[in-house]
Amino acid sequence: MEQRQVMDAEEMRRAITRIAHEILEKNRGAQNLALVGILRRGAPLAERLAAIIEQIEGVRVPVGKVDIALYRDDYPERQPVVGRTEVPFDINEKAIVLVDEVFFTGRTVRAAITALVDLGRPANIQLAVLIDRGHRELPIRPDYVGKNLPTARAEHVAVLLKEIDGEDCVYIRKPGA
Repeated sequence: MEQRQVMDAEEMRRAITRIAHEILEKNRGAQNLALVGILRRGAPLAERLAAIIEQIEGVRVPVGKVDIALYRDDYPERQPVVGRTEVPFDINEKAIVLVDEVFFTGRTVRAAITALVDLGRPANIQLAVLIDRGHRELPIRPDYVGKNLPTARAEHVAVLLKEIDGEDCVYIRKPGA
């Protein structure tokens, strides 16, 4: 499989920092704000955003993580591997920022919204993604994007994170010839 690096650790850090600033600007600070990372790689990104927001505002926003395996509509034939949803705060009337590493068809986000609504009624739900690669299937779009990365449908965007993979970088992987 052929691959090409499209972001290194420093570019990722800058993109995540910019997203944190944009979140604070749009929400006029950290008041009533919470972050929820979509498992697996959205969760560490949500933690990073919370740490940056704390540096900027001096306030630690609540962070949770949501597993969407049972809410997927595009994998009916396989048995889902269910992770653990942990949202240790009341989401009612909070501005929730869902965080994921790659935005593709919109189906993961739709599943995450459904999972969140099962937990309560947020004031609003916003979406922050490190990579927006296009190819929408649903009328959903991110509010905050680290990098727009047009791709072919057959390509795969691999986001590696220190917390999971031991390094920070983003690759586009093309199927082998």
